[in-house]
Amino acid sequence: MTDSTGLEAPRYGTASLADLGPSVLAALGVPGEPNPLDLPPSRRACVLLVDGLGWNALLANRAHAPFLASLAETSDPITAGFPTTTATSLTTLGTGAAPGHHGVFGYAVAIPGGDEVLNQLSWSPKVDPVTWQPHRTTYQRAEAAGLTTAYVAPGRFEGSAFTRASARGGRYVPAENITELVVKAEAALAAAERGYVFVYHSDLDSFGHVHGVDSPYWRHHLGHVDRLAEQLAAALPPDAALYVTADHGMVDVPPESRIDVETDPGLAAGVRVLAGEARVRHVYARPGAAADVLAAWRERLAGRATVVTRGEAVRRGWFGPVEEGFLPRIGDVLAVAHGDTALVAPVSERFEAGFAGQHGSLTPSELRVPLLRTSPR
Repeated sequence: MTDSTGLEAPRYGTASLADLGPSVLAALGVPGEPNPLDLPPSRRACVLLVDGLGWNALLANRAHAPFLASLAETSDPITAGFPTTTATSLTTLGTGAAPGHHGVFGYAVAIPGGDEVLNQLSWSPKVDPVTWQPHRTTYQRAEAAGLTTAYVAPGRFEGSAFTRASARGGRYVPAENITELVVKAEAALAAAERGYVFVYHSDLDSFGHVHGVDSPYWRHHLGHVDRLAEQLAAALPPDAALYVTADHGMVDVPPESRIDVETDPGLAAGVRVLAGEARVRHVYARPGAAADVLAAWRERLAGRATVVTRGEAVRRGWFGPVEEGFLPRIGDVLAVAHGDTALVAPVSERFEAGFAGQHGSLTPSELRVPLLRTSPR
């Protein structure tokens, strides 16, 4: 349910990406895993995650995705975690835990104890990914229970620090295009007596960032995604299930809705580090300046963003329960954009500041993602 600002909260524990991994493992017979999504038993499961496929955008473009639209008729959306961004969501799915438990709080955060910003997709050699995200992944838990796992995704991500943080323990299977995703997922499912296969497709998100969700580029590529899902469904063994989901949705941001929060003197005063991304900002204050930063950001962004302290964000449950050691990773102040507002940083994020489509906030268009299900049975 949305609040008066148009934001809503993640549904951890009942209907979120944090619940999908454990529910899939439970359906595959892994002991001790909860099944809040009530998935039916199967011996093999394939999860297709389409980067950037928001529930609202799928429904608005159902004519371009007849197969996915047919599955959506009997499905309800789940929510991503917060922030609604790839680094957080892939770790949420990969650990089966809310962000407060795994500690990956968005695209970019300040490394505690210093002023360096950690981009949690490209990473830093100064940060050990296993220390940063110390909990066992769903792939490790599946393998320990005797399942065969496969992580089917572009080869450039194999062995990366982010992959080790979010998905360690699974067998990585490089696949460079839609055809290879289908072929290699089909082979992995066929080879496993009991197995969990994860398939990741990123291109829809890229078209959304560059051209916007309301663009022919995004809509026509959605048609390719639809065919990908249909082919995966056709390749399922009789005892397998396919689940189609996403890491976040997206909103289009016109130039007139972009606010420069980096070089505005009133917003820069007292700020030690600016991180996050254009739809949700982590703001780290200089010692003693947090209250002044909060007041300045609230005044400047009134009606355009919800601006809260770290403690308020935690109390609202946006991250789920937060482990004590992870708290310093969250900004002293967080700004969560409303509507089509973008809080851009044109100097440090010159390329990203110009994106037509953005995500990270808690609007329904960003937070709600599909959970589509099909099986030969």
